[in-house]
Amino acid sequence: MAKSATTQGESPSRLIDARIEELGDWRGRTLARVRALIKEADPEIVEEWKWRGVPVWSHAGMICTGETYKSVVKLTFAKGASLNDPSGLFNSSLEGNTRRAIDIREGHEIDADALKTLVRAAVALNKSR
Repeated sequence: MAKSATTQGESPSRLIDARIEELGDWRGRTLARVRALIKEADPEIVEEWKWRGVPVWSHAGMICTGETYKSVVKLTFAKGASLNDPSGLFNSSLEGNTRRAIDIREGHEIDADALKTLVRAAVALNKSR
């Protein structure tokens, strides 16, 4: 997806597909993998595209964002500080009172079951408020 390409009228899911394809490296594969796990965890998840190019997954409110940087794919959970994380996936943005993030670096394999558990807990938290 060229930076000059318009995103108006494009579905968020298609824009996320295009981002994955555009990256064309480990970051694209990682984003595709976590996206699949998020959808497995909650088949009713809604995909959104916000802030000029950030994939967002929501259900009864925002669950997490999927940002890609040069050396990391960052999953930021909007209410991560309120979630139990027994597997210790959260490894970034730990100082805040609200958000928590998972930085995934090249060669790192995320614990699929632990991520799905976090997504389900975030959905339950959103539904409870």
